[in-house]
Amino acid sequence: MRTISTLTAVMAVFCLTLSFSHAADYKSGVSATVLKKSMVTDNGREIVYPCTGRAEVTAMTVDLAVGAETGWHSHPVPVYAYVVSGTLAVELESGRVTTYRSGDAIIEVVNTLHNGRNQGAVPVRLAVFYTGIEGTPNVARPLLPRPAVK
Repeated sequence: MRTISTLTAVMAVFCLTLSFSHAADYKSGVSATVLKKSMVTDNGREIVYPCTGRAEVTAMTVDLAVGAETGWHSHPVPVYAYVVSGTLAVELESGRVTTYRSGDAIIEVVNTLHNGRNQGAVPVRLAVFYTGIEGTPNVARPLLPRPAVK
């Protein structure tokens, strides 16, 4: 039940920050804070939404135990996340590593291999929003192991 209420609260904040950029857009007693605003993913590529008549949004939580990794994967669709708790290091196939902490918003990379790793002393909890296509997986695993970066 707590997971559902946490996810609901995070989704509400996420949706509100996308819909409105200023607290003046609300009646009194409501405040809005933009967590992140960008036209590019975290590796600098332009955000492109899928063109489909079968749009499907998936909202979920992802938990990583201390020391756990997501494994190398990519996303064929835009993905947005909010770090509810913990510290997450995301390594891209280029070798670049970005660290996200509780309260950070993530505009994930698309069609780029990456691996998330819990580097902290507490579990990582992410609220993740996939803007996908009905019947298409939101996560793709590489067929071969990722080669080492030179």
